[in-house]
Amino acid sequence: MTLWRLDGNEPVSQGTRETDADGRIAQLGEGQLTAGAYRLSFDVGAYYKKKALISFLDQVTLDFHILDSSRTYHIPLLMSPFSCASYRGS
Repeated sequence: MTLWRLDGNEPVSQGTRETDADGRIAQLGEGQLTAGAYRLSFDVGAYYKKKALISFLDQVTLDFHILDSSRTYHIPLLMSPFSCASYRGS
């Protein structure tokens, strides 16, 4: 998963992380994220390829806004080889 800050015309990478054994990433960026627009890009195709499975999806991208940088944000991606869903978790 790669986190991007959407500043101006070009997205600015905030780092790339791989999920742990539970499928989670504890810390997205290098520090606390500031308010603004962001993009999460999930390399779903590589994940399924690692597991020797075929996937309809290659890349899943979510654009979102952080309004309050003092809050914790949880953005789950639920996926199968043929579909995905996301929501703002608690």
